[in-house]
Amino acid sequence: MEALRLILLYAHLIGFALLLGGAIAQYLTGKIRINSAMLWGVVIQLLTGIGLSAPLRDGDEPAPAKLVTKLVLALLIFVMVFFSRKRSEVARGHFLAIVGLTLVNAAVAVFWR
Repeated sequence: MEALRLILLYAHLIGFALLLGGAIAQYLTGKIRINSAMLWGVVIQLLTGIGLSAPLRDGDEPAPAKLVTKLVLALLIFVMVFFSRKRSEVARGHFLAIVGLTLVNAAVAVFWR
């Protein structure tokens, strides 16, 4: 089970890299829109995050409050990305909120023990 957890964690980190890296790359181009890297990143993050929340460890599961917090943040990010993906340009505040929520979600994962 540990090998499965590590594979899911690895894929989860790849999703984070796609989401944040795609957002930064898109922001630097000057035309603020949702690109395919961001969309794939958020989908990978959501699916692997759900898989990581399964009780795969022996008594070392994260707190339920942490899992719910991360799920709510992930769903917010997913909705913001998915429903804006076909727009030719996204509002700057909306785009920065996606980046900010992504960073907050990562901070919850790292700092909440």
